[in-house]
Amino acid sequence: MRHFVYLLCIIGLACGLPLLAGAEGFGPFPVRNFQALDQLVLAMPGERAAVLRKGDFDIRLEAANTATIARAREEQADVTMKFETVRAGLFLRYGLSDRLELGAEIPAYHRYSGFMEGAILGVERGTTGVSPPRKALRDTGYAFNISNGDRTMFQGSENATGLGDISFYGKYQLLRETASQPALSIRVAVKAPTGDTGQIFGSGHPDAGIGLALDKTFATGWILYANVNGIFPTGRIAGLALQPVVTGLVAVEYLWTENFSITAQFDYYSPPFHGTGTRVLDKGVTESVLGVSYRILPRLLWQVYGVENLDFITGSAADFTLSTVLTYRFRS
Repeated sequence: MRHFVYLLCIIGLACGLPLLAGAEGFGPFPVRNFQALDQLVLAMPGERAAVLRKGDFDIRLEAANTATIARAREEQADVTMKFETVRAGLFLRYGLSDRLELGAEIPAYHRYSGFMEGAILGVERGTTGVSPPRKALRDTGYAFNISNGDRTMFQGSENATGLGDISFYGKYQLLRETASQPALSIRVAVKAPTGDTGQIFGSGHPDAGIGLALDKTFATGWILYANVNGIFPTGRIAGLALQPVVTGLVAVEYLWTENFSITAQFDYYSPPFHGTGTRVLDKGVTESVLGVSYRILPRLLWQVYGVENLDFITGSAADFTLSTVLTYRFRS
């Protein structure tokens, strides 16, 4: 969790605020698998079980900057990746009824050499030591190439910008939270192949997913969230076969006031690829998330979070992601 020092100052500013019991939680962070190749498959980002009220409309803008680095020479693949990606997402949600909401997300990407290298190196030197891939690529400013012998499987150019795959979501609340039972919702999603496949911003094929979301208040000011999803990609990516993906999260939110909370989250993603011969593609991803939510205005929510690779499964996850989210709600 070495990179979470970036967030400690933000969290520390709120430590003098008084606790207000009974405030509504903001939910888990809308984290997805930011690994550059895994994110070609449909994502079902973190969600709370509660749905919007009938007629309410949310507009969410997110900007996430992800540092990716990997260097591996294995029997079936040669991997060299060192770059950063800005993912800008416009997410729209509408309460169709008091139990059903619909949503859509339009993403765009920009891949470049990045700005977090110096800060990451400083944190690594002061904590766990500089990672082997970063040592190996210390003189490389930008690289994105995965090859199998003479065949290039993935190659992305520097300063590329493009549209990603647009996703559509639905969520139906099965149970409302009571003293004895959690809130529970079923989620469905589909992905349209609108992304730029030439720059590795889209898969070129539709995907579908289904999942469950659970919320439960378990103490004054504390809320537990859980998601589990099954995702079913179609087609092939760079000639590689795809398999169903399982994703899940567990998050705990502490409400410091009705307008401010701190959330810690754990995420898991199984890999969409298999049998490629490189752990960058064949292994799952385990990550921790830490961040804050602050209601700036009654209808405007600001969130900041960081995503850190836990290395439970070595070599598969993105290095570090820093994201900021703004959500504005139009009341019916």
